[in-house]
Amino acid sequence: MSNTTFFTGQPLFTQLLQLIPANIIRSLTEKHKSDHYYKKFKTYDHLVSMLYCDFFKCNSLRELSTGLQACHHKLLHLGLKHTPRRSTIADANSRRPEQFFEDLYHLLYAHYYKSLPDSPNVKSIDERLFIMDSTTIGLFTDIMKRGTRQPKNGRKKGGAKAHVLINASEDIPQLIHITHGLKDDRNILPLINLPAGSILVFDKGYNKYSQFKSWTEKSITWVTRLPKTARLEETSCAIVDEEEKKAGVRADMTVKVGNRDTMITRIVHFYDAETQRVFEFATNNFELKASIIAAIYKKRWQIELLFKRIKQHHPLHYFLGDNENAIKIQIWCAFIADLLIKVVKDKVKSKNWSFSNIAGMIRQHLMTYIDIIRFLSNPDKALINYLDPSESTQLKLAFSG
Repeated sequence: MSNTTFFTGQPLFTQLLQLIPANIIRSLTEKHKSDHYYKKFKTYDHLVSMLYCDFFKCNSLRELSTGLQACHHKLLHLGLKHTPRRSTIADANSRRPEQFFEDLYHLLYAHYYKSLPDSPNVKSIDERLFIMDSTTIGLFTDIMKRGTRQPKNGRKKGGAKAHVLINASEDIPQLIHITHGLKDDRNILPLINLPAGSILVFDKGYNKYSQFKSWTEKSITWVTRLPKTARLEETSCAIVDEEEKKAGVRADMTVKVGNRDTMITRIVHFYDAETQRVFEFATNNFELKASIIAAIYKKRWQIELLFKRIKQHHPLHYFLGDNENAIKIQIWCAFIADLLIKVVKDKVKSKNWSFSNIAGMIRQHLMTYIDIIRFLSNPDKALINYLDPSESTQLKLAFSG
């Protein structure tokens, strides 16, 4: 075998778990008292089991428990001395506080990606741009009520809603709030805390004039679309130059919005040649070009791609429990797994790897003894070193004989 340094004494899964600082797990375990009443299946064991479930896309408790049993000798590296039975996992999913996993995600984000700009005025737009939206995760149970119309076949009875805030330069959620599917999107608004100079983009589901005024007072730019029922009173209309017209700007107006407590707002009419539609964007920023306002709103699509990534690469079609706590734990572990993959992607020197490629690589080689960062940074070199006869001790012995 070659002397290549791309192979290591720890499975890839161990390397991923080592990205989670042990002191964070200890502090959260103590904070939530999540090890109380558990003799063997501790909080860390539970986390390892649920991340194994996510990476291998297990669809049932039996698939998870038997998979852990089959890999027991390799899981010893992780400190998992006892492989849990189905009933043990089910009980832990039902009883262990899901707040442990919620706090773990946000502390991991703060550890790797905390990037609220201290002086946002000297940052690029992407570094100052934050996007918020929500996505509904359908359930085959009515534990968490679904916020959309029930299909005629009656299969999807419930839904959990993940309210998410991301920074456009990171492509990873910095704030997640999980609620019932029926909860209003505006529930996340009190949790949003951005520094002056930030730019926040969102759709019309977050329409709340009092919040808009509060952000304006804090020097936070917001860009959105107002509902058709919004009452507008035009006060002035700016002249659109030829350059802006070529970009798609049709009108740039200042209006009063609201009935009693009115608010001065800028409305940009923009023609999208791709969809052949005219959109109306509302903002409190009167300095940026109208075409830039339209471009900022278009970046909102980034969070939709994030939702697609989460649902595509993580097993959120089948849940291991039929209670709210178990459902939330599985969703939180999906976001934690996604964050770990993103950390690996950002550590890799080569930029030729897409998120999907790395996620597939990790899933296929989760128990392989390979240094994932070195391998992904230069896989061709790893293959050459591994196959080069001059590096093989066995071949050298054969030729010398």
